Amino acid sequence: MYPSKALFLDRDGTILKEIPSSDVNDPDSFGYLTEISQVELIEGSAQAIALARKLGYKIIIVSNQSAIARGWLTIEKLHQINEEMYFLLKKAETEAIVDDFFFSPYHTDGVIDKYKIDSPMRKPGIGMILEAQKKYNISMEKSVIIGDSYSDMKCGENAGTQNILVLTGYGKNAYKKCLDEGLKINFIAENLYKAVKFIAEMHSN
Repeated sequence: MYPSKALFLDRDGTILKEIPSSDVNDPDSFGYLTEISQVELIEGSAQAIALARKLGYKIIIVSNQSAIARGWLTIEKLHQINEEMYFLLKKAETEAIVDDFFFSPYHTDGVIDKYKIDSPMRKPGIGMILEAQKKYNISMEKSVIIGDSYSDMKCGENAGTQNILVLTGYGKNAYKKCLDEGLKINFIAENLYKAVKFIAEMHSN
């Protein structure tokens, strides 16, 4: 069986809108998405996913969810939030189907003992990517990671994928950090839809 290709997508700040932070001392930060009522698609996300599927990519979300380690979110609630996201994606575009969702509940600042560890499952570690690769026989060379954070781009560099930074969410701040550290970024896009349009243009050349 030939290896498949995947779009590894970050969730918050890439597909879904980030939650405003309650920290008045850090206006550039965001909060944690912990309620179903907070789920809102970034414009064009559904169309982007539908287009990527037409291009032959598996759509795999890889998401750090440290709110679980911090005791602010249960795994059950996380799945409910994802179900709302899947519903909104298909409502907006019938072909906007996610193939799989991998998440990392770990963080060393957590309060839940079993998740209060430094895990390779947490981006920029590539544990989630490797699990997906094994499950779906994915070629890293043919795959792309799209996200709004430094950890997404570093994860892609570590895994050997192409890397696209979106300027939604933390993207603008992440761009500066990536530049400062000489991190490889193949393309910078205004949002997820523009990122997938770029990929589509590459396929047509």
